[in-house]
Amino acid sequence: MKLYQMMLCLILMSHLSACTGGSTQSDVTLTISAAANVSGAFTEIGEAFTEATGITIAFNFAASGQLTQQILQGAPVDIFASADEAFVDTLAENNLIIPETRIIYAIGRLTLWTRADSPLTLDSIADVNNPAITNIAIANPETAPYGIAAREALQAVGLWDTLQDKLVFGENIAQTLQYAESGNADVAFVALSLSIPTDGKWILIPDELYHPIRQAMAVVNTTQYETEARQFVEFIQGAMGREILDRYGFTTPNED
Repeated sequence: MKLYQMMLCLILMSHLSACTGGSTQSDVTLTISAAANVSGAFTEIGEAFTEATGITIAFNFAASGQLTQQILQGAPVDIFASADEAFVDTLAENNLIIPETRIIYAIGRLTLWTRADSPLTLDSIADVNNPAITNIAIANPETAPYGIAAREALQAVGLWDTLQDKLVFGENIAQTLQYAESGNADVAFVALSLSIPTDGKWILIPDELYHPIRQAMAVVNTTQYETEARQFVEFIQGAMGREILDRYGFTTPNED
């Protein structure tokens, strides 16, 4: 009887190994390239996901355009979470994502931010034209969706050309906030998700001044951990993922 039980156990272990490739979820580390504006929210979501599943997360936060180029050049990434759906669509055009995993996971919003000890009073976007303001930080609109939104907003109120000499460009939205936090810029156009955790002063830029910031994500089709990557995409749409995104000022619509 004991011999039979041992043989059965070996058969079951062999079957499990064949199904999982000899690994368990605790052996898996997902690499997620994500837009800088979700660093706080995704760090929290990653911790909750790891606690729930045992799957480790390694994040790479940067400008969405930079991350797109890295993946196009073969960077080993399991999931890409962009601040703009256009960058995920670029990967789709190059057959680099699993199409059915593409979702809009959040809608972002833009703010105008300054330090708590700043003598400036911000009531509207027009206040950036104050002569007392000498440096205005925005993310690089060539690679960062929130930089694109800032440019659109300034163009909408007729200030883009007027303020060219005052603009300071960050590589991504997190660096843009750092410019203002350090005093190297008087004000900064940053993501609401980065403004909320700070003690700075900020106002929302009206949504109608820029195109909606539809933040998309998808599983990269070169992943070795498709099952686990799909789990993360599902998790971020679940109750805990949405609660965390809501706290950081995102709205989280269903995919159209």
